[in-house]
Amino acid sequence: MKKDELLKNRVQSLPPIIDESSEILILGTMPGKESLRSKEYYAAPNNSFWKIMKRLFNSNMEFKNYEEKVSCLKKHHIALWDTLQSCERESSLDSNIKEEEYNDIDDLLSRYPQIKKVIFNGKKAANYYKTRLPSSIAYSTSNACAKKVEEKIQNWSNVLNAKY
Repeated sequence: MKKDELLKNRVQSLPPIIDESSEILILGTMPGKESLRSKEYYAAPNNSFWKIMKRLFNSNMEFKNYEEKVSCLKKHHIALWDTLQSCERESSLDSNIKEEEYNDIDDLLSRYPQIKKVIFNGKKAANYYKTRLPSSIAYSTSNACAKKVEEKIQNWSNVLNAKY
């Protein structure tokens, strides 16, 4: 692959969603194309992340917009970010990631010491960062993960200690 083709496929992550009340950090690998285009985490309609969060936190309301989704996470003291700062990737699949550059998660955690747990959204995210905090690997919310949505909800309920 030529250098200009590689640069064309280079993607940059989104900034973290975090505040002083965050206690749990959910780490993915790198936002997919739809998320990068809209600048919203888990924007692809076939990604089950927001569907799972809605069920776990008994949110009766339909999320009208991204701000309401983020507000729900913050209300439950959850922060979001990704393990990678940038990478080369032709599609949204984690299996296509090359030439990784990492986010400085240790720096983020030092600035938000109230975070006590890290949850990885899938095994690939966990492969990119080793934390000293208690951590869990949840089923990936991507549609590339063959688990049924109900299995994912149960798994995420377990790692978040959420009742649904």
